[in-house]
Amino acid sequence: MWVSLVSLLPLLVVAFALPSSDSEHKVKELVVPPRGWSIHGPAPLDHLIKLRIALPQSNFQALEDHLYEISDPYHERYGAHLSKEDIEELVAPRPESVDAVAQWLHSHGIQDEDMGRSPAGDWLTLRIPVALVEKMLDTKYHVWKHAGSGDYLVRTTSYSLPKSLHEHIELIQPTTMFGAFKKLKSTIHSISEADATIQTQNLRPIVDAAGVTVDASCNTTITITCLKEIYNAVGYTPSATVGNSVGITGYLEENANRADLQTFYADQVPAAAAVNSTFKFISVAGGLDSQNSSLAGGEANLDVQFAFGLSFPIASTFYSTAGRPPFIPDIGTPEDTNEPYTDWLDFILSHPSPPLAISTSYGDDEQTVPESFAKRACAGFAQLGARGVSLTVSSGDGGVGDGDPDPATQECITNDGLNRTRFIPGFPASCPFVTAVGGTIHFPEQAVDFSGGGFSDYFARPSYQDAAVKGFLSKLPKGTYSGLFNPNGRAIPDVSAQSDFFRVFIAGTPRSIGGTSASSPTFAGFVALLNDGRFKKGLPSLGFLNPLLYSKAASGFNDITVGSNPGCGTPGFNATKGWDAVTGLGTPNFAKLLALVT
Repeated sequence: MWVSLVSLLPLLVVAFALPSSDSEHKVKELVVPPRGWSIHGPAPLDHLIKLRIALPQSNFQALEDHLYEISDPYHERYGAHLSKEDIEELVAPRPESVDAVAQWLHSHGIQDEDMGRSPAGDWLTLRIPVALVEKMLDTKYHVWKHAGSGDYLVRTTSYSLPKSLHEHIELIQPTTMFGAFKKLKSTIHSISEADATIQTQNLRPIVDAAGVTVDASCNTTITITCLKEIYNAVGYTPSATVGNSVGITGYLEENANRADLQTFYADQVPAAAAVNSTFKFISVAGGLDSQNSSLAGGEANLDVQFAFGLSFPIASTFYSTAGRPPFIPDIGTPEDTNEPYTDWLDFILSHPSPPLAISTSYGDDEQTVPESFAKRACAGFAQLGARGVSLTVSSGDGGVGDGDPDPATQECITNDGLNRTRFIPGFPASCPFVTAVGGTIHFPEQAVDFSGGGFSDYFARPSYQDAAVKGFLSKLPKGTYSGLFNPNGRAIPDVSAQSDFFRVFIAGTPRSIGGTSASSPTFAGFVALLNDGRFKKGLPSLGFLNPLLYSKAASGFNDITVGSNPGCGTPGFNATKGWDAVTGLGTPNFAKLLALVT
C-alpha cells in the first residue's frame, strides 16, 4: 500500500528540520534519512558547500517535443538535430525567475560575480559556508555517517525557501541527496585473473540456429573479435575522416591507462597498435589523468579498451570527472565536491561538439536520488539527445534488486520510512532519455543473471515503449510481483550486450571482467559504427536512440529468450520473446541495423 510522504511531514519536520523563524518560509523539499545513515554531529559552520540552484527551464516541453520529432525515424524532421544555441534558448529560465533569485541572493550578501552560471543560465553555482546556507534555507546541516561504508556526508533532510521563490527555484543541492553520487557505484560485477593467452586448441566453432559462427573461445573469453563475430560486424571498416566520435565518462578517480590500451590493442586490435592509437583526455572539475600503472582503473580500462577497440579509428575521448566523499571530519574543512553527474553535464552541455556516442558505466539506486534531482539530470540528458548525441548507460548488476549485500542497507527495502519490500531500479538507467543496456552471457546468448531490469518509480513509461512493454506485462501471470514494481514506469533495459568474461588489461596484466559495465561501452562502440555508416552516406548522427530502436530498428536485434534476473528474494523477470525486463529488445545484429539506419 502506498502512503504519501506528505502524511509524514509533521513528524519529519519536527525530527529533522530547524524550526522556521521566518513565517514566509515554506518547506521546499523533505526526505526521510535513508537506511544506514545516522547523524554523526553538527556540520562545521565554516565547511564550504558548493551549492547548486536550479531555476525552472522556461520551455522544456517544447524541447521534449523537438526531441521526439527528430528522433522518430518516421517523422519528416528525423535527424534534424538542434544546435547548442537552440537548446539554450529553450531551457533558459524566465527573466522574472532570474531577477527574483538574484534579489534573494543579494539580500544574503551574494553578488553576481560570486556565482557561476550554466550556459543557459538555468543553473547557478556558488561556494558558501554552512552557516550562510543554513540561514538562506532555514535549515540545519549535520555530518551524516553511513554504517556500511564509513562515508561521511554534510546534508540536511529538509530545506525551506521564501514562499515567493518556490515558483522560481526548482531545487537546491547538495541538501537532501544521500545517494552515492559522490562515490558512484561502478557496475563492474567481478574481476579475476585471466590466462596469459586465449585457449583455442581443439575447440570447434559454435554455430547458432541462425547459422552465425563464433569461435568457441568466446564462451570463456570475450574479445573484440568475439563481439564482431557475435554481433555480425566482421569485416566492417570505419573511417577516421567523416567527423565521427565516441566518448567514455569516468568517475571515482578511475584512470584510463594509455600503456594498458596499447597492450590491449597489441593483443586484440593490431591495426590500432601499429599506429599507437590513443584517446583524447579531458578533465572535468579537476579530474586527474594519472598514468601510474598501479592506479589503473578496472572500470576505466574496460570502458576505453572495448568502446575504442570496437570503433577504431573513430576519434575517441575519455572524460575524467573529479568526485570524492565531500567531508572527512578529522581533517577540518577540506575542498568540497559536487555530484559528478551534474559537473559532467555542466561541462558537456557547454561543449560545442560533444562525442556523438557516449557510454556511462556508473549508477545508483533510483530511490537514493531525490526525485527532483533525478528529473532535472534526466532533462540534461535530453538536451544532449536533441543535439545528436546517443547516450548508453549500464542497467546495473543487481537483477531486479540493488545487488548490495550490506546488511546496513537492507537490500530491496524502500527508503521512504515505510520499509516496504520493493524492486530497486537504477538511475540514470531509469531516465527515458538514455539507452539502458542490460547483460547477456555465452553463445548462443542468454540473459546473465545479474542484468539490471525493471521499472522506474520516478519516470512514467514513455510512449515509445508502450507496445513492447504492454506485450511483456500481458504475458506475466496475473498478480506476479504485485506491489513490488511500478508497471506504469519507464521500463529497463532497452537493449543488451555481452557482459561477462571480458579480456581487459590492467597494469599490463590480462584480467577477466564481468558486469553491465561491459555491455554499455560495447553497445556504444556499435552505435559509433552505425554513425560511421550514416556519415558515409551524408546522413546525420543517430542521436537519441530509443524511438528508433522500438520501431524501425526493432528487427535488427537478436531476441534473447533464455535466462532471468533474480533479486529481492525472487526469481526476477524471465527473458522471453520480444522485449523483456532482463535483456530489453535483445542484442544488436550490426549488419541488419546498418541496413535499417542507412
